[in-house]
Amino acid sequence: MTEESLRTTAMAATPAAGPGPAGPEREPVLGGRLRGMRQRREWTLQELSARSGLSVGMLSQIERGVSSPSIRSLQKLAEIFAVPIGWFFSDPGAMPQGPSWVLRRAQRRVLDLSAKGITKELLSPEGDGKIELMLITIEAGGSSGEAPYQHAGEDAGTVLEGVLDLEVDGAASRLQAGDSFRFVSTLPHRFGNRGPLRCVVLWAVTPPLY
Repeated sequence: MTEESLRTTAMAATPAAGPGPAGPEREPVLGGRLRGMRQRREWTLQELSARSGLSVGMLSQIERGVSSPSIRSLQKLAEIFAVPIGWFFSDPGAMPQGPSWVLRRAQRRVLDLSAKGITKELLSPEGDGKIELMLITIEAGGSSGEAPYQHAGEDAGTVLEGVLDLEVDGAASRLQAGDSFRFVSTLPHRFGNRGPLRCVVLWAVTPPLY
């Protein structure tokens, strides 16, 4: 699978009831925000393609919500527009309740990469913390993309449900529910779900990535 191919492809059809997302927005939040940023700069799809390395066709599909970028491509787009990747997440669905260090389920921000078979929910309250916690749901066949990606810091987590295929610095491992991992994020890594059932992972990143 290439960066621009659709495997199942990543992050995913609406998950079944359980620890998955509580219903991400149906409109293509990521695509709409990408289109808005491009148009505000008065860039054509061809210009953005030249800057990002993604094809015009792929960018058009992303903007229309037909397909989703890989994690690596999403990082590249965020760099080009000088915004954090969190900009592509949906807005919270409810007003804050309680102290600032509490995040209610209805307030979670969601990154719905439906065409990639992956959904990410931010579990950490907003602020200047040094740890970011996410609930990542990977549908059967979903993946972060063919090409590994990397960033500063450390990644760690535990598989809550299903099977996670994780590759770090060329070494691949299959993790079952209850298995945990930790690695230096500057090492090239990627993940996916080759099993028949969805996979749910409690994933921590430091420093915050999104």
